[in-house]
Amino acid sequence: MNDYASRQRTPRKHVVGLCLVLVLHALIFWAINSGLARKFVKVIKGPVEAQLLEEAKPDIPPPPPPPPPPKNAPPPPPPAYVPPAAVVSNAPAAANAIAAVSNTPQPPAPPPPPPAPPAPPAPPPPPAAPVRTAAVISAQNCEKPAYPAASRRAEEEGTVQLRFLVDVDGRVVDSQVESTSGFKRLDEAARLALARCQFKPATTDGKPEQSWASMKYTWRLE
Repeated sequence: MNDYASRQRTPRKHVVGLCLVLVLHALIFWAINSGLARKFVKVIKGPVEAQLLEEAKPDIPPPPPPPPPPKNAPPPPPPAYVPPAAVVSNAPAAANAIAAVSNTPQPPAPPPPPPAPPAPPAPPPPPAAPVRTAAVISAQNCEKPAYPAASRRAEEEGTVQLRFLVDVDGRVVDSQVESTSGFKRLDEAARLALARCQFKPATTDGKPEQSWASMKYTWRLE
């Protein structure tokens, strides 16, 4: 160990190594400046060719050509154009509408209408018209009036129309001459004689009542 350490400490060897390092650095610097290092690099880089080897494929015959279309056949219709369906999502709008409706204060419900007034009572039916019957007066049921002698001698004839007020019991309470026969004696003779007759009174709803009635009497010589 001592011999190796002593040899390493010899200054002569250190000087020689240092000189070799300097010489080596000087050579490298000269080579860089002179372009020798560049040539050396280019020679090393040399062209490298890459060749791809394709796998040999078996020979496949081409497919036969399609048959020619018939001469009179119509051309095929063009394909129908189907527009893409537009999908519109209304979910957000519907949700917003529902939210707006739910948040909008609802107006109060209107009060119920007042009850209709009761219908007025039906008017009473009009009273039925009273049933009236006229008095029945006729000379057939009476004693025949006597022909006045003076009128007979004078051959007086004619028809007189008389009017009688018949009471509820059928008796005559008043009498008048409505139309004369032309002879006053014949008129008065007929009025006085027929006023003593009993007639059928007029009625209203079956009840007898006093009323006027007219009749004619004819005087004729036999």
